[in-house]
Amino acid sequence: MDKTQELVTNRLFKDIAVGEKADLTEILTRDNADLLGGWQPDGAGVETASVSQSVASVWIGILVMRLVSTRFPGVGSVVRSYALTLGGDVLSVGDRVVVTCQVVAKHDADALLDLSFVGVRQDGGEVARGTMQIQAPQAPQSVVMACSSFEHIVTHRRFRTLCEKAAQLPALPIAVAYPCDDLSLRSACDAAQRGLGQPILVGPKALIESVAKDSGLSIDGLEIVEAEDAHAASVQAVALVRSGRARLLMKGAVHTDVLLHEVVARPTGLCADRRLSHVFVMDVPFYDRLLMISDAVVNIAPDVRAKHDIVQNVIDFAHVLGLAEPRVAVLSAVETVNPAIQSTLDAAVLSKMADRKQITGGIVDGPLAFDNAVNLNAAKIKHIDSPVAGRADIVIVPTLEAGNMLAKELSFLAGADAAGVVLGAKVPVILTSRADSEQARLTSCAIALIMAHGAA
Repeated sequence: MDKTQELVTNRLFKDIAVGEKADLTEILTRDNADLLGGWQPDGAGVETASVSQSVASVWIGILVMRLVSTRFPGVGSVVRSYALTLGGDVLSVGDRVVVTCQVVAKHDADALLDLSFVGVRQDGGEVARGTMQIQAPQAPQSVVMACSSFEHIVTHRRFRTLCEKAAQLPALPIAVAYPCDDLSLRSACDAAQRGLGQPILVGPKALIESVAKDSGLSIDGLEIVEAEDAHAASVQAVALVRSGRARLLMKGAVHTDVLLHEVVARPTGLCADRRLSHVFVMDVPFYDRLLMISDAVVNIAPDVRAKHDIVQNVIDFAHVLGLAEPRVAVLSAVETVNPAIQSTLDAAVLSKMADRKQITGGIVDGPLAFDNAVNLNAAKIKHIDSPVAGRADIVIVPTLEAGNMLAKELSFLAGADAAGVVLGAKVPVILTSRADSEQARLTSCAIALIMAHGAA
């Protein structure tokens, strides 16, 4: 098989549990819209034109059927009934939609599964929901499938593997700072349901209960610690970690700056020996490994001293994920040292620091441009002799702006999924974004749990 093919194995009825979910992500392109019935000009240009309800319903239906027939349960599934209702949000060309299917009931006599499904746009707007009944496979079957880049996007096998590993570890208490909107409270509840944590909800109890009721979420059995607002919730959540009542810290509906201010506050915060930094763990289509990007969130324009800590933090993190000697590419615009470009000088210094064991545990090289850091052919064309070039596990970006743009480009143009945690504190700090898929949010919790246990 080449990289445009993959071996797909189905899931059997007996192995599927009520409550299990699977998701698929797709972007509605102009070609999709043209094929299914066209788009409606709205004055904003073709690339954002809205589509009709008939196009939306057919396209969502295709995604649901593809998920069921190829992934969950997969080959051999037979659809017995299907019903879809469009939501109130308009679907437009360029929208990124996540379709999630969940098993709500099993019927042993006929190997039937009742599924619910929902389609959610990148901004959280619900575009469709529905139900279906399928006859699940009862015999194992594998087929080789040709797949587009989007087939790779929606599988995110490496993220699922991390979640499966984490689910085998004992769940730990997570202090969730101000889970006072649907997304943050749902993330905490999903983590609890998957065995990835024991959330302690920190915020106004009445507001949290109101959000749970409006969102249809059960918070029965979850501890709520009263805090009057987002700032007070951040202070209280950090205090729970310092006291040992919580082992992980998770951002809710609070600005990242507010939470991290309390994390770094002395003497009440969670600072350890090194500077805090952030890592995005990216599951990128057609790249043969997880790709880690640091730092795209915390350090705005780090000097070489700060970059030393950023590099060491992410190497230590990679060890916990099971990489014995991660390859680290220190990025710049070019792969040669140029005194006029500070990032090339920093990269050269960091590489020499690794040679002299001032940075340990990984293979560090730079400067490297992004193309020759992740593509062997690009490295060969430029005659770059490097143990890192073309196969980087980690890329160190020169500034927060560069890293943030790189991560978002991979997410929105290349279909990558991104999980993220803050490193360098006494405990992992889970940061989630409103644009994250459910899989990405769960993976952020999973890698934090793996970090806390120090196990891969």
